[in-house]
Amino acid sequence: MQQAYFRYYPQLKPNLTAVSDLIGDRLTVRYAQLEPALQQMAQQGGKFLRPAFLLLFAGLHEHPVTEQQLKAAASIEILHMATLIHDDIIDDAPKRRGHASLQAAFGKDVAVYAGDYLFTVFFDLITETVANTRFLTVNARIMKRILNGELGQMGDRFKLDQSLLGYLRNVNGKTAALFSLAAEEGAFLGGATQKEIQLAKRIGQNIGIAFQILDDILDYTGHHLNKPILKDLATGVYSLPLLLVLPTHRAELTPYLTQQAQMTPADIKAVQQIVKQAGGVQAAQTLAAKFTAKAEAELAQLPPSASRRALQKIIEQLLKRTR
Repeated sequence: MQQAYFRYYPQLKPNLTAVSDLIGDRLTVRYAQLEPALQQMAQQGGKFLRPAFLLLFAGLHEHPVTEQQLKAAASIEILHMATLIHDDIIDDAPKRRGHASLQAAFGKDVAVYAGDYLFTVFFDLITETVANTRFLTVNARIMKRILNGELGQMGDRFKLDQSLLGYLRNVNGKTAALFSLAAEEGAFLGGATQKEIQLAKRIGQNIGIAFQILDDILDYTGHHLNKPILKDLATGVYSLPLLLVLPTHRAELTPYLTQQAQMTPADIKAVQQIVKQAGGVQAAQTLAAKFTAKAEAELAQLPPSASRRALQKIIEQLLKRTR
């Protein structure tokens, strides 16, 4: 777990440590080939944003944290980890979070089994946590949304006529769905009112969209721990800054983009420069700010609490991400 993120939600440090320990315990298996791969994924950690969101929304009314909430937070992170492993396999990604990806370190076979095993752990946790509530169905639907987002992205590969609506539809699945689930489920488990639960759901969705847009922007401005800069471009996955300028700069971009997987590093660099000079980054930042503002406006409707203040800090920091 990246300790630096505790400064945004210091009150969660003991609980997120408990979530991390719970994940480590659940990823202990008797299969010698699988055990080191699962433990590597758990130990590398991440920002723990999704479990943090769940626990912060669960704390809106400042009730004590329960074992049920900790298990739900762990389930969210485990589902996220499973999707990352499978993403890396599909993308043939050499790195994840600054380290060798599971498929690079252990081979694709072990990585596939590791991702599949994480799904089973996720199912175990949600049946222990929300089996007698509507959130068993909600979790199942979220998994379908994630898959539909990934399938939509796959269907749009190398297409020069992708729309903003299509991009947002895919992002709503592959990224925003988990943020939305974390917020909604956390509010529910924390005893929030139905109105607050619906607000939490929308806040999570808007933050998730902004988070993905900012991730796209980092392809052009920052440093990615998860992948080489603009690696997605060569696989036909066009991020938002490119999509926003493609209609007006098609003549400049088409000679590079039609090369598809044959694009050279120099071609990718040329696309990066065209997009930046055409204002794609600024346009994407403006759109991210709009979704962030929506989240902030809805957050202001929730009851004042330490959790709400921490959520506000996180939202503010999202616009300042550099990796």
